[in-house]
Amino acid sequence: MTPPGSPLHLVFMGVSGSGKSTVARAVQERLGWELAEGDDFHPPENVAKMSQGIPLTDADRWGWLESLAEWTAERDARGEPTLMACSALRKTYRDVLRRGGVGTFFVHCTGDKHMLLARMNARDHFMPPSLLESQLDTLEPLQPDEHGMDVDPALPVDRLAAMVLARLDLP
Repeated sequence: MTPPGSPLHLVFMGVSGSGKSTVARAVQERLGWELAEGDDFHPPENVAKMSQGIPLTDADRWGWLESLAEWTAERDARGEPTLMACSALRKTYRDVLRRGGVGTFFVHCTGDKHMLLARMNARDHFMPPSLLESQLDTLEPLQPDEHGMDVDPALPVDRLAAMVLARLDLP
């Protein structure tokens, strides 16, 4: 649970094509909180690798995750709640993100592989559909000791946003 008086930091997580950015933006529209798009924090080398269909390694991800945690920590220190869209595929990655603030809550956008591939094929993004399998192989679902919830991105976005807000007792 989030300690009283601590800002809340929502991390919308999941593999590429899971709708994490879309749901995060829908929640942002309702709350007005600052939103960080994890893709924007990747160094050019990471984007180049993914664009070439090369999966990122843990070594590629550490600096990226640290920069996201620092972004959250800066706002946490000012008492500001945040929203973030970030794959956060492994528990160890989420552990880094939790360093940004004790009030970190993960919203895991899960989904059917075929739906994810269809979404990835329908958009213009540096992450090619060929990398979905490596992300699914890397993905570790939220553990019972992690503060968070799973949502099904096949549901309407407004409904997903309402579910998140209801779970956290937010307006």
